[in-house]
Amino acid sequence: MQSPRSDRVLATLALTLLGSGCLLVLWPFLSSLVWAAILASTSWSVFLRLDHLVGQRRTLAASLMTILVTVVLLVPVVAVALAMADNVAELGGAASSILKDGLPDAPSWLANLPLVGHSLAAYWQQFAHDGQRLMEELGKLSQPAQNMALTAGRVVGRGVLDIALSVFLAFFFFLHGELLAARLHIALAHLAGQRATYLLGIARGTVTGVIYGVLGTALAQGVLAAIGFAIAGVPGAVLLGGVTFFLSVIPIGPPLVWGGAAIWLFQQGEPGWAAFVAAWGFFLVSAVDNVIKPLIISRGSRLPFAIVFLGVLGGVLAFGVIGAFLGPTFLAVGYRLANEWTTTESASPD
Repeated sequence: MQSPRSDRVLATLALTLLGSGCLLVLWPFLSSLVWAAILASTSWSVFLRLDHLVGQRRTLAASLMTILVTVVLLVPVVAVALAMADNVAELGGAASSILKDGLPDAPSWLANLPLVGHSLAAYWQQFAHDGQRLMEELGKLSQPAQNMALTAGRVVGRGVLDIALSVFLAFFFFLHGELLAARLHIALAHLAGQRATYLLGIARGTVTGVIYGVLGTALAQGVLAAIGFAIAGVPGAVLLGGVTFFLSVIPIGPPLVWGGAAIWLFQQGEPGWAAFVAAWGFFLVSAVDNVIKPLIISRGSRLPFAIVFLGVLGGVLAFGVIGAFLGPTFLAVGYRLANEWTTTESASPD
């Protein structure tokens, strides 16, 4: 007969293999699963109100909530992806006119830059009013640019599919939310003991703060910026709005975009529209970050800039487009839990 110790070793080995196999099967869908859980968690109060309105018919409520999430999240993402494709073509048309006539004369301030100003101005001036020479120079970058465009297209396409799958999976999280939450509480109780509920509350509050405060603010800034650019007739308005969304994690990010657009309009002989874009960016786009965000995340959930910045960039590199949402959420939860753990440890007696 086998000894109890041998039985435990075999059981542990079998569970390890089983867990590894399950993880291997779910790995391609892991980001969508996590994002579906986040969607269900952050919108759970809305779902409960909807469930009450339909008479506690959970399947109907879950279906309606999934449709609502689709309309709010997936449809805009698909629309933005299609609009960005049109914007790329629009920007390509604008660039072709520049390539035809060559660059304008180098701006005077460029030569005044320290150390590299004269070299940059001289390099620029080689292509001033000489479209043929500019085309030859840019031809060296054509292949890398094509590869980058194909890679970006694949990333955006996969992001749309990941978000679509997460919306589909969110239906099952809405349908079985209480059961899944109870199982998660039991699992955490085995790991963290009596503090499981408290730590779970911290994690959920942090996720809600990041989704509504950081990412919601970034999304609002991107949408407002795109609207302003479209009104002013700036080429690639949706694309520039997407750039504003990603740069919103940097304090000076959005002003770089709308400020650059205002300068471009001024150089095109449109001082009125340049002033409009500058005012729109200052009073609307930047006001979202300066006014609305503090109101949303005012309850002690402020995060260091590095956490959000590295979360967005690292999340995109790790998970693609959906990583812009997952990355800062993961880092924020890890930061809050680590902060809670170290605070508790330092406060405990020796």
